[in-house]
Amino acid sequence: MKNEKGEVTEVHCSYDPATRGGDAPDGRKVKSTIHWVSAAHALDVEVRLYETLFTKEDPNDVPEGREFTDNLNPNSLEILQGCKLEPSLARAASGGRYQFERLGYFSVDPDSTPAKLVFNRTVALRDTWAKIEKKGK
Repeated sequence: MKNEKGEVTEVHCSYDPATRGGDAPDGRKVKSTIHWVSAAHALDVEVRLYETLFTKEDPNDVPEGREFTDNLNPNSLEILQGCKLEPSLARAASGGRYQFERLGYFSVDPDSTPAKLVFNRTVALRDTWAKIEKKGK
């Protein structure tokens, strides 16, 4: 179900253990798997999403009279607050690395504290260069 803003507020589903990990024994094909974290039990953390620093693969590829800084990516860092993570990550050590389902690989920021955990994305699971090059054309 969705609210008046179009945000998902409720999901109705069932669990079929026969489909865990792929195809069901009766020949059904699994289209997708839902991964979720209980908001009531989750940790609220800060997540930093890093993208490429420059909008071009060669930052020095600029017209005459311009500088490489003209190719800085204004979206090279997005900071998200209140992200929900598994409670077991409360014990994550600085530098620890984790894969967040379908999002990428993250490491615990050295400035994290038990009161404020911070995770930095180190590798995305999608090709961001393809998106950047497509926008530039």
